Amino acid sequence: MSLPAAAISLFASSLPAFADLKLCNRMSYVVEAAIGIDEKSATATRGWFRIDPAACRVVLQGALTADRILLNARALGVYGASPIPQNGSDTLCIAPDNFVIAAARQCRGNQTPASFTQITPTRTDDGNLVAYLAEDSEYDDEQARLAGIQRLLVIAGYDAAPIDGVDGPKTQAALSAFLKSRGLAADIVQSQNFFATMIDAVQKPSSTGLTWCNDTPHKIMAAVATDDGKAVTSRGWYRIDPGKCLHPDVIGQPKQVYSFAEAVDGESRAIKYRDKPLNWGGPKQLCTRESKFEISEQGDCGTRGLAAIGFAPVDMSSGGQTLRFAMP
Repeated sequence: MSLPAAAISLFASSLPAFADLKLCNRMSYVVEAAIGIDEKSATATRGWFRIDPAACRVVLQGALTADRILLNARALGVYGASPIPQNGSDTLCIAPDNFVIAAARQCRGNQTPASFTQITPTRTDDGNLVAYLAEDSEYDDEQARLAGIQRLLVIAGYDAAPIDGVDGPKTQAALSAFLKSRGLAADIVQSQNFFATMIDAVQKPSSTGLTWCNDTPHKIMAAVATDDGKAVTSRGWYRIDPGKCLHPDVIGQPKQVYSFAEAVDGESRAIKYRDKPLNWGGPKQLCTRESKFEISEQGDCGTRGLAAIGFAPVDMSSGGQTLRFAMP
Protein backbone atom coordinates (compact mmCIF):
# COMPACT_ATOMS: atom_id res chain seq x y z
CA MET A 1 0.00 0.00 0.00
CA SER A 2 1.51 3.29 -1.02
CA LEU A 3 0.57 6.21 1.14
CA PRO A 4 -1.17 9.00 -0.77
CA ALA A 5 0.16 12.51 -0.76
CA ALA A 6 -1.88 14.29 1.89
CA ALA A 7 -2.36 17.90 2.78
CA ILE A 8 -4.04 19.95 5.43
CA SER A 9 -6.98 21.66 3.77
CA LEU A 10 -7.46 25.08 5.29
CA PHE A 11 -10.22 27.58 4.58
CA ALA A 12 -9.57 31.26 5.10
CA SER A 13 -11.53 33.83 7.07
CA SER A 14 -10.90 36.35 9.80
CA LEU A 15 -10.76 35.17 13.41
CA PRO A 16 -13.57 36.42 15.69
CA ALA A 17 -12.59 37.40 19.21
CA PHE A 18 -14.69 34.71 20.92
CA ALA A 19 -15.02 31.29 19.35
CA ASP A 20 -14.14 27.65 19.75
CA LEU A 21 -11.67 26.15 17.30
CA LYS A 22 -12.54 22.73 15.95
CA LEU A 23 -10.41 20.37 13.85
CA CYS A 24 -12.24 17.94 11.55
CA ASN A 25 -10.61 14.86 10.03
CA ARG A 26 -11.56 13.95 6.46
CA MET A 27 -8.58 11.63 6.02
CA SER A 28 -8.56 7.83 5.99
CA TYR A 29 -6.19 7.80 8.98
CA VAL A 30 -6.67 8.27 12.70
CA VAL A 31 -4.57 11.35 13.38
CA GLU A 32 -3.06 13.15 16.34
CA ALA A 33 -2.87 16.94 16.20
CA ALA A 34 -0.92 19.55 18.10
CA ILE A 35 -1.64 23.27 17.99
CA GLY A 36 0.58 26.29 18.46
CA ILE A 37 -0.59 29.68 19.70
CA ASP A 38 1.40 32.78 18.78
CA GLU A 39 0.38 35.74 20.93
CA LYS A 40 2.34 38.91 21.65
CA SER A 41 5.70 37.35 20.75
CA ALA A 42 5.07 34.35 23.04
CA THR A 43 4.39 30.91 21.59
CA ALA A 44 2.78 27.94 23.36
CA THR A 45 1.97 24.46 22.06
CA ARG A 46 -0.50 21.82 23.17
CA GLY A 47 -1.17 18.22 22.07
CA TRP A 48 -2.00 15.52 21.31
CA PHE A 49 -5.63 15.61 20.14
CA ARG A 50 -6.66 12.28 18.66
CA ILE A 51 -9.25 12.53 15.86
CA ASP A 52 -10.85 9.59 14.03
CA PRO A 53 -11.84 9.74 10.34
CA ALA A 54 -15.07 11.74 9.86
CA ALA A 55 -14.82 13.09 13.42
CA CYS A 56 -14.22 16.59 14.78
CA ARG A 57 -12.66 17.78 18.03
CA VAL A 58 -12.59 21.13 19.79
CA VAL A 59 -8.94 22.04 20.43
CA LEU A 60 -9.37 25.61 21.69
CA GLN A 61 -12.21 27.14 23.66
CA GLY A 62 -13.23 30.67 24.49
CA ALA A 63 -11.52 33.91 23.61
CA LEU A 64 -9.17 33.55 20.63
CA THR A 65 -6.87 36.54 20.83
CA ALA A 66 -3.91 34.85 19.17
CA ASP A 67 -1.94 36.59 16.47
CA ARG A 68 -1.47 33.24 14.72
CA ILE A 69 -2.67 29.64 15.10
CA LEU A 70 -0.37 26.83 13.98
CA LEU A 71 -0.88 23.13 13.46
CA ASN A 72 1.16 19.92 13.42
CA ALA A 73 -0.66 16.67 12.56
CA ARG A 74 0.55 13.10 12.34
CA ALA A 75 -0.99 9.71 11.60
CA LEU A 76 -0.77 7.03 14.29
CA GLY A 77 2.30 4.82 14.18
CA VAL A 78 0.20 1.82 13.17
CA TYR A 79 0.10 3.22 9.62
CA GLY A 80 3.87 3.29 9.20
CA ALA A 81 5.44 6.52 7.94
CA SER A 82 3.06 9.45 8.37
CA PRO A 83 1.36 10.43 5.11
CA ILE A 84 1.01 14.02 6.32
CA PRO A 85 3.89 16.21 5.12
CA GLN A 86 5.64 18.07 7.95
CA ASN A 87 7.00 21.05 6.05
CA GLY A 88 5.63 24.07 7.91
CA SER A 89 7.70 27.22 8.23
CA ASP A 90 7.61 27.37 12.05
CA THR A 91 9.64 25.05 14.28
CA LEU A 92 8.04 24.54 17.70
CA CYS A 93 8.49 22.07 20.55
CA ILE A 94 6.39 18.96 21.09
CA ALA A 95 6.56 16.03 23.53
CA PRO A 96 5.89 12.29 23.01
CA ASP A 97 2.74 12.17 25.14
CA ASN A 98 0.02 14.70 26.04
CA PHE A 99 1.68 18.05 26.68
CA VAL A 100 1.32 21.76 27.23
CA ILE A 101 4.50 23.77 26.57
CA ALA A 102 4.39 27.45 27.56
CA ALA A 103 7.63 28.56 25.85
CA ALA A 104 7.61 26.41 22.73
CA ARG A 105 10.51 27.85 20.74
CA GLN A 106 13.22 26.51 23.06
CA CYS A 107 12.96 22.76 23.61
CA ARG A 108 13.94 21.22 26.95
CA GLY A 109 14.13 17.74 28.44
CA ASN A 110 12.13 15.24 26.39
CA GLN A 111 10.78 17.95 24.07
CA THR A 112 11.72 17.81 20.38
CA PRO A 113 11.37 20.36 17.56
CA ALA A 114 8.65 19.85 14.93
CA SER A 115 7.35 21.73 11.90
CA PHE A 116 4.10 23.66 12.36
CA THR A 117 1.98 25.22 9.64
CA GLN A 118 0.03 28.45 10.13
CA ILE A 119 -3.69 27.98 9.60
CA THR A 120 -6.59 30.38 9.10
CA PRO A 121 -9.78 28.43 9.81
CA THR A 122 -13.20 29.24 8.43
CA ARG A 123 -16.07 30.57 10.53
CA THR A 124 -19.16 28.38 10.81
CA ASP A 125 -22.78 29.51 11.09
CA ASP A 126 -22.66 29.29 14.89
CA GLY A 127 -19.71 31.69 15.04
CA ASN A 128 -17.10 29.05 15.83
CA LEU A 129 -14.06 28.12 13.73
CA VAL A 130 -13.18 24.96 11.87
CA ALA A 131 -10.17 23.62 9.96
CA TYR A 132 -10.17 20.39 7.96
CA LEU A 133 -7.47 17.77 7.53
CA ALA A 134 -7.95 16.29 4.06
CA GLU A 135 -6.32 14.00 1.50
CA ASP A 136 -5.96 14.53 -2.22
CA SER A 137 -8.88 12.11 -2.58
CA GLU A 138 -11.14 14.85 -1.14
CA TYR A 139 -13.34 12.47 0.83
CA ASP A 140 -16.55 13.66 2.41
CA ASP A 141 -17.22 12.47 5.97
CA GLU A 142 -18.92 9.22 4.96
CA GLN A 143 -16.19 8.33 2.47
CA ALA A 144 -13.42 9.19 4.93
CA ARG A 145 -14.89 6.90 7.57
CA LEU A 146 -15.26 3.98 5.17
CA ALA A 147 -11.77 4.53 3.70
CA GLY A 148 -10.42 4.58 7.27
CA ILE A 149 -12.06 1.23 7.96
CA GLN A 150 -10.75 -0.20 4.67
CA ARG A 151 -7.21 0.94 5.49
CA LEU A 152 -7.19 -0.74 8.89
CA LEU A 153 -8.72 -3.92 7.49
CA VAL A 154 -5.87 -4.14 4.96
CA ILE A 155 -3.27 -3.56 7.69
CA ALA A 156 -4.97 -6.24 9.81
CA GLY A 157 -4.53 -8.72 6.95
CA TYR A 158 -7.97 -8.58 5.28
CA ASP A 159 -8.43 -7.86 1.57
CA ALA A 160 -10.44 -4.61 1.52
CA ALA A 161 -8.40 -2.94 -1.25
CA PRO A 162 -8.62 -0.58 -3.00
CA ILE A 163 -8.83 2.00 -0.24
CA ASP A 164 -11.25 4.37 -1.93
CA GLY A 165 -14.11 5.08 0.46
CA VAL A 166 -16.54 3.20 -1.80
CA ASP A 167 -18.60 0.42 -0.23
CA GLY A 168 -19.06 -2.91 -1.95
CA PRO A 169 -19.16 -6.71 -1.48
CA LYS A 170 -15.38 -6.98 -1.09
CA THR A 171 -15.24 -4.43 1.72
CA GLN A 172 -18.27 -5.94 3.46
CA ALA A 173 -16.83 -9.47 3.24
CA ALA A 174 -13.52 -8.30 4.77
CA LEU A 175 -15.35 -6.40 7.51
CA SER A 176 -17.57 -9.38 8.33
CA ALA A 177 -14.54 -11.67 8.53
CA PHE A 178 -12.80 -9.21 10.84
CA LEU A 179 -15.82 -8.90 13.14
CA LYS A 180 -16.25 -12.67 13.28
CA SER A 181 -12.58 -13.28 14.09
CA ARG A 182 -12.79 -10.82 16.99
CA GLY A 183 -16.17 -11.99 18.30
CA LEU A 184 -17.73 -8.58 17.66
CA ALA A 185 -21.36 -7.79 16.84
CA ALA A 186 -22.12 -6.03 13.55
CA ASP A 187 -23.57 -2.95 15.29
CA ILE A 188 -20.20 -2.06 16.83
CA VAL A 189 -19.20 -0.62 13.45
CA GLN A 190 -21.34 2.44 14.20
CA SER A 191 -20.00 2.92 17.72
CA GLN A 192 -17.79 5.87 18.60
CA ASN A 193 -14.90 3.63 19.68
CA PHE A 194 -14.84 1.37 16.61
CA PHE A 195 -11.56 2.79 15.31
CA ALA A 196 -9.97 2.20 18.72
CA THR A 197 -11.23 -1.40 18.56
CA MET A 198 -9.73 -1.89 15.11
CA ILE A 199 -6.39 -0.35 16.04
CA ASP A 200 -6.22 -2.56 19.14
CA ALA A 201 -6.79 -5.57 16.87
CA VAL A 202 -4.06 -4.47 14.46
CA GLN A 203 -1.59 -4.16 17.35
CA LYS A 204 -1.99 -7.78 18.45
CA PRO A 205 -0.59 -10.95 16.88
CA SER A 206 -2.70 -12.33 14.04
CA SER A 207 -3.17 -15.83 12.65
CA THR A 208 -3.02 -14.39 9.13
CA GLY A 209 -0.34 -12.39 7.34
CA LEU A 210 2.89 -11.08 8.83
CA THR A 211 2.96 -9.63 12.35
CA TRP A 212 5.82 -7.74 14.00
CA CYS A 213 5.85 -7.52 17.82
CA ASN A 214 8.14 -5.19 19.75
CA ASP A 215 9.27 -6.79 23.03
CA THR A 216 11.99 -4.19 23.65
CA PRO A 217 11.79 -0.91 25.62
CA HIS A 218 12.69 1.01 22.44
CA LYS A 219 10.77 2.27 19.43
CA ILE A 220 11.36 0.07 16.40
CA MET A 221 11.25 1.09 12.73
CA ALA A 222 10.64 -1.77 10.33
CA ALA A 223 10.52 -2.43 6.59
CA VAL A 224 8.98 -5.25 4.59
CA ALA A 225 9.66 -6.55 1.08
CA THR A 226 7.56 -8.81 -1.10
CA ASP A 227 8.48 -10.90 -4.15
CA ASP A 228 5.56 -11.49 -6.51
CA GLY A 229 7.66 -13.44 -9.00
CA LYS A 230 8.22 -10.40 -11.21
CA ALA A 231 9.83 -7.86 -8.89
CA VAL A 232 10.86 -7.44 -5.27
CA THR A 233 9.26 -4.36 -3.71
CA SER A 234 10.57 -2.97 -0.43
CA ARG A 235 8.47 -0.60 1.72
CA GLY A 236 9.01 1.28 4.98
CA TRP A 237 9.18 2.64 7.50
CA TYR A 238 6.64 1.25 9.97
CA ARG A 239 6.81 2.41 13.59
CA ILE A 240 6.27 -0.23 16.26
CA ASP A 241 5.99 1.16 19.77
CA PRO A 242 7.28 -0.81 22.80
CA GLY A 243 4.92 -3.60 23.81
CA LYS A 244 2.89 -3.31 20.58
CA CYS A 245 2.44 -5.44 17.49
CA LEU A 246 1.83 -4.30 13.92
CA HIS A 247 0.79 -5.89 10.63
CA PRO A 248 2.55 -4.50 7.57
CA ASP A 249 0.25 -4.26 4.58
CA VAL A 250 1.21 -7.40 2.64
CA ILE A 251 -1.57 -7.77 0.05
CA GLY A 252 -2.21 -10.96 -1.87
CA GLN A 253 -0.01 -14.04 -1.64
CA PRO A 254 3.57 -13.09 -2.55
CA LYS A 255 6.04 -15.88 -3.31
CA GLN A 256 8.43 -14.59 -0.65
CA VAL A 257 8.38 -12.01 2.15
CA TYR A 258 11.42 -10.30 3.70
CA SER A 259 11.73 -8.29 6.93
CA PHE A 260 14.13 -5.79 8.48
CA ALA A 261 13.76 -3.87 11.76
CA GLU A 262 15.95 -1.67 13.94
CA ALA A 263 15.59 -0.01 17.33
CA VAL A 264 15.87 3.80 17.37
CA ASP A 265 15.94 6.53 19.99
CA GLY A 266 13.68 9.59 20.30
CA GLU A 267 15.55 11.34 17.49
CA SER A 268 15.32 8.30 15.19
CA ARG A 269 19.00 7.42 15.59
CA ALA A 270 19.95 3.74 15.54
CA ILE A 271 20.44 2.28 19.01
CA LYS A 272 23.55 0.22 19.73
CA TYR A 273 23.71 -2.69 22.16
CA ARG A 274 27.20 -3.84 23.18
CA ASP A 275 28.66 -1.65 20.44
CA LYS A 276 26.50 -3.25 17.73
CA PRO A 277 23.36 -1.85 16.08
CA LEU A 278 20.23 -3.33 17.64
CA ASN A 279 18.50 -4.64 14.54
CA TRP A 280 16.90 -7.73 13.08
CA GLY A 281 17.69 -8.57 9.47
CA GLY A 282 19.31 -11.14 7.22
CA PRO A 283 21.35 -11.75 4.07
CA LYS A 284 18.99 -10.42 1.38
CA GLN A 285 20.33 -7.00 0.30
CA LEU A 286 17.49 -4.65 -0.66
CA CYS A 287 17.19 -0.91 -1.22
CA THR A 288 15.85 1.51 1.39
CA ARG A 289 16.01 5.21 2.18
CA GLU A 290 15.83 7.21 5.41
CA SER A 291 12.35 8.62 4.77
CA LYS A 292 9.28 6.57 3.83
CA PHE A 293 9.77 4.59 0.64
CA GLU A 294 8.40 2.05 -1.82
CA ILE A 295 11.09 0.71 -4.15
CA SER A 296 10.53 -1.90 -6.89
CA GLU A 297 13.97 -1.75 -8.58
CA GLN A 298 16.56 -3.34 -6.29
CA GLY A 299 19.77 -2.98 -8.32
CA ASP A 300 22.63 -0.52 -7.71
CA CYS A 301 21.17 0.93 -4.50
CA GLY A 302 24.20 3.08 -3.70
CA THR A 303 24.54 4.73 -7.11
CA ARG A 304 20.86 5.71 -6.94
CA GLY A 305 21.24 7.46 -3.59
CA LEU A 306 19.65 4.57 -1.68
CA ALA A 307 20.95 2.39 1.16
CA ALA A 308 21.29 -1.38 0.83
CA ILE A 309 20.18 -3.23 3.98
CA GLY A 310 20.09 -6.95 4.75
CA PHE A 311 16.54 -8.33 5.04
CA ALA A 312 15.62 -11.70 6.53
CA PRO A 313 13.41 -14.14 4.56
CA VAL A 314 10.11 -15.05 6.24
CA ASP A 315 8.42 -18.36 5.42
CA MET A 316 4.69 -17.69 4.97
CA SER A 317 3.83 -21.11 3.50
CA SER A 318 2.10 -22.28 6.70
CA GLY A 319 -0.09 -19.18 7.04
CA GLY A 320 0.40 -16.33 9.51
CA GLN A 321 3.86 -15.59 10.86
CA THR A 322 4.74 -13.49 13.92
CA LEU A 323 8.24 -12.03 14.35
CA ARG A 324 9.05 -10.92 17.89
CA PHE A 325 11.86 -8.40 18.37
CA ALA A 326 13.52 -8.77 21.78
CA MET A 327 16.70 -7.67 23.52
CA PRO A 328 19.65 -10.05 22.98
